[in-house]
Amino acid sequence: MSPTYNLMAIAPIFKKAYWSLAFAGGLYFALISLLLNGWVQRQAFYAHKVHTTWLHDPDTPEKFGFLRNQVQRFDIRTPDGEVLQGWHVLPLTLYARNERALIEQPIGVEDYENSWAFKLLAEDPESRLIIYFHGNAGTVAQGWRTDTYRAITAGASDKIHILTVDYRGYGKSTGSPTEAGLITDGVSLVRYAMEVACIPPERIVIVGQSLGSAVATAAAEHFALEDAVEFRYLILCAAFSDVPTLMSTYTIGGLIPILSPLRPYPFLSQFFAKRIQETWRTVARLANLVRKSKNVNVHLIHATNDYDIPWSHSDTLFHAAANATSVEGLTHKQMDASKITVNLGESGWTNFWKTVQEDGGRKIIRQDIVKHGGHNRVVTYPVVAKAVFNAFYVEI
Repeated sequence: MSPTYNLMAIAPIFKKAYWSLAFAGGLYFALISLLLNGWVQRQAFYAHKVHTTWLHDPDTPEKFGFLRNQVQRFDIRTPDGEVLQGWHVLPLTLYARNERALIEQPIGVEDYENSWAFKLLAEDPESRLIIYFHGNAGTVAQGWRTDTYRAITAGASDKIHILTVDYRGYGKSTGSPTEAGLITDGVSLVRYAMEVACIPPERIVIVGQSLGSAVATAAAEHFALEDAVEFRYLILCAAFSDVPTLMSTYTIGGLIPILSPLRPYPFLSQFFAKRIQETWRTVARLANLVRKSKNVNVHLIHATNDYDIPWSHSDTLFHAAANATSVEGLTHKQMDASKITVNLGESGWTNFWKTVQEDGGRKIIRQDIVKHGGHNRVVTYPVVAKAVFNAFYVEI
């Protein structure tokens, strides 16, 4: 059989492969071209209409395994008129000690600030508060979020409460999400905790996961700049440095790439990156927070098997935060030589950075890189619950 005959025989296969690749490439460019539209960008990035709780109403937390009135629903109003729906999750042991009063209270009591749950938080001078900001998509009851609340509130302390809200446009909260809007939502929840529940900032730990880490950082920065408020700790899980950088590596569900196919073509990569409207530059905000605060405590947690946001983003944030503790600035080589690293084997490793400033202030940056947990489930792991406990009860 001649070589010419062989080539003729396989020619249709090459032709089909060529047109398949051409179709896939055309479809890809059509899809990312849609992302040049700001409205489409926001729908794709925030995914606030994506729910997995159609059959379970977040207004009834008992459907997610909580005890009767262990979770109290509440609403807050933002300065620009949006209404955010949230959950107040009680610590399990505190609930057990007050079970009779809690179960006798009607489910879904309308006046949250007169509820037994609110009184247990606001009237206890030793209560501690987690303000939790969740990631994109769904509601406060989405995916692993309910397990996260249980993991934190079922721990050794009976004092650690959680307040969390759905951002504007999520769940039953009003409005539509934007970067400025979500920052307003985060600031509103923190202000509510301090001014209405009367919890001082030294008894507040702000926790954010994924998109929530950007909201948490922006809220903490806001209070540091506007009111010189210093919270007990800022814990960021599966955080990203900024959206343009994230999009260069991001894949939906670890499978569908966004801008990574364009990396061999710098012009196209920059063309699309410059047109991202919601940039969420967390790396700059975190560095500014550290720089402007007299005392600051930051804890970064990331899994190496996070296929949504690579753990290299946590490295970027750690180095930016550590660098912000120095007036002169530090190179990566200088920081790597000075930071404390503890190898934890299969559990991962810890990086630790601590400085004492000339004015007596202390700035602590900690990074835990774990080998398991992925993007969402890691928040339910002991590394996060321990970080919360340490933030409140272990001497800094």
